[in-house]
Amino acid sequence: MLIRYGYEITLTCQQPTALVCLLSVHEDRAADITVPETTFTNPDVPVSTYRDLFGNRCRRLVAPAGDMTMWGDATIRDSGQLDRVLLSARELAVWDLPDDCLVYLMGSRYCETDRLSQIAWDLFGAIPPGWGRVQAICDFVHNHIRFDYMQARSTRTAFETFSERVGVCRDFAHLAVTFCRCLNIPARYINGHLGDIGVPVVDPMDFSAWMEVFLDGEWHTFDPRNNVPRIGRIVVARGRDAADIPLVNSFGPHVLKGFRVWTYEIAGTS
Repeated sequence: MLIRYGYEITLTCQQPTALVCLLSVHEDRAADITVPETTFTNPDVPVSTYRDLFGNRCRRLVAPAGDMTMWGDATIRDSGQLDRVLLSARELAVWDLPDDCLVYLMGSRYCETDRLSQIAWDLFGAIPPGWGRVQAICDFVHNHIRFDYMQARSTRTAFETFSERVGVCRDFAHLAVTFCRCLNIPARYINGHLGDIGVPVVDPMDFSAWMEVFLDGEWHTFDPRNNVPRIGRIVVARGRDAADIPLVNSFGPHVLKGFRVWTYEIAGTS
């Protein structure tokens, strides 16, 4: 199938303000792009790109004083298959993990492994290692947290999510990532597009957060927020948590004036 995705974001700044934006689809899907991404800003400002420590594509620009809109749109080819489920996937001992997985075992800004370690072992330590234990973590997080956009808070950590039992998709992901790391299972946080393909449409559309977990030598997708396999995930950025991969990182105050995201199957391409 073909999936069209994009965004329109308007910021208001009191003075010229430097921005770093992670809004483009990850390089590992480059071969699937059928209509290259068209981007612009209004007013038009110079934009440069670089790769961060996690391999994500970042755009640097300076927003002028007043309103500025960033717009992007592209089309990608997708298999149309549900997220892969591999029930036989095993956990690997820490000493058998690749070097680049180790960072995803450690605590980070929103994932306080020190505060949740004992809780994780109490809840999940008796469950046989492997895919089933990660799914048990997702089941718990999915049922433990009440989804509520009106309760979103940019500073909420995994421990606070566990205690408050409310949040949005990033909070679901942070808590599940932290529980996995506490059990010595590498887990990383994902930002991306996830349209309502094959499920009832829910408006307004937004970027989504989920996680990838390293089992049996591969990274596998898990989504504690939705907790069912989905069609058409499009990864934008990967990191330890949301602090590594904000959609817009502003080096100065700004006000979000407008925010629109679209992700949908182009009719007749299944």
